[in-house]
Amino acid sequence: MPLSERQLAAFADKHARQIPFDTSPRHLAGPGDARHVTHGLAAAGWATVSDPLSAEIVMASPDHRYRLQFDPQSATSAWWRLQAAPADNEHGWYAEFGELVPAEVLAGLTDALIAPSSTQPNLWQPVTNAGWQHDEAGAAHSPDSMCHIERRPMSEFHERPSWHVEVRDARDAQYPGPRIWYAFLDEHVPDHLASAFLGALADQSPLQRGMFDRTAHYSTVREPSPLRPQQVVDAHTARVKTIRAQARAVRRQQTAPATSPAPTAAVQSAARR
Repeated sequence: MPLSERQLAAFADKHARQIPFDTSPRHLAGPGDARHVTHGLAAAGWATVSDPLSAEIVMASPDHRYRLQFDPQSATSAWWRLQAAPADNEHGWYAEFGELVPAEVLAGLTDALIAPSSTQPNLWQPVTNAGWQHDEAGAAHSPDSMCHIERRPMSEFHERPSWHVEVRDARDAQYPGPRIWYAFLDEHVPDHLASAFLGALADQSPLQRGMFDRTAHYSTVREPSPLRPQQVVDAHTARVKTIRAQARAVRRQQTAPATSPAPTAAVQSAARR
């Protein structure tokens, strides 16, 4: 079922009644509203295939290749799971994300899945541009030393590198504290999706959270936002409309009839006789 006006109104009702606070860094901003992810996918034509009375949400893409699961009652630390089935000459792949991953950061990846870029990404550029430390071993660390990105190399078990992201308490640089949240992207996740996730994670612009929203750590910086509540709602609505238009354009392109070739000179000559 496509995203309805009633569902958008429910999002607006919640966010129009709370004062937004600019919250940073992003990796400590807390989970936010899961509808940043699910509304975007629904606008692109993904269907909800789970029990509507269950806390678990399962969505499937129109071609049934991709599947997203959000389970806030998961028995494991993974609340979000995204998987792709093999197709033609493409591998299947799998990614999972912990409870406190910001929904807006995950939406960076799912938006790129809906409307992939044709350019070849520089995977580390968004991270280094944001001032993160990047070493030659394939790892990067946030300025506060709490978020660590590692691209683990190929091995006898994996033909391609896989991505591991961890956010940990940094009370002691030598002995990191408890894990706050994590993300795992297997070796077959396309580079443009990994790049979109890293870019959204390292983005220096703050995320908006309500006064009583859960954050990931006590060191999170929260300041009154210059945005009004309605502006937060309008930004979400505009993003949904953009995704809906992109999805329609892709469907039109896929269903457009093939253009008949122009008649040759011989055929044109025969037609005139």
